Amino acid sequence: MTTNSSDSPAAYAASPASPATSTTPASPGLSAPSRASAASAASGSSALRFDTKIAVIVRDDLAVWQKLNVTAFLASGIAHASDDIMGKRYEDASGQDYLALFREPVLCFTADAGSLARTHARALSRAVPTALYTADMFTSGNDDDNRAAVRAVAGDALDLVGLAVYGPRGIVDKIAKGLKLHG
Repeated sequence: MTTNSSDSPAAYAASPASPATSTTPASPGLSAPSRASAASAASGSSALRFDTKIAVIVRDDLAVWQKLNVTAFLASGIAHASDDIMGKRYEDASGQDYLALFREPVLCFTADAGSLARTHARALSRAVPTALYTADMFTSGNDDDNRAAVRAVAGDALDLVGLAVYGPRGIVDKIAKGLKLHG
């Protein structure tokens, strides 16, 4: 069964990160006057529905450790997509401080190589902030070599193993259309 990125109540439950309402459009393609809006009063739900969406897509033929590694790297990249993508820092009852997390849920998808290439083309054509991970990056141990590996290959010939995108909800939905939620 294919589950796509269409709206679902579970996907937009308020994350523990702050439900920001910033008006700062910090990235191309992001012109949301309100970053989160309350769920319909008629529904009685207290969940937030964000105007933006984060999607991470990993190739389905990767080993589990590779999927986790790629997801972690992609999340670190997409965290720089906008000044208001991050929530506030956490603090436990003992006063211990922790780092901030994304302010909204992250939807994780899997795709075969062809679907990943199509998703990449969709993301580029819509000019949303995009992070990528290629197979060549598994053989490198540092950021300089990773960037060189990507630079050496034309965009339509990259051996993609993962992408992350961030942007307005409707645009990200179109980019991720037809992909299966991971799990």
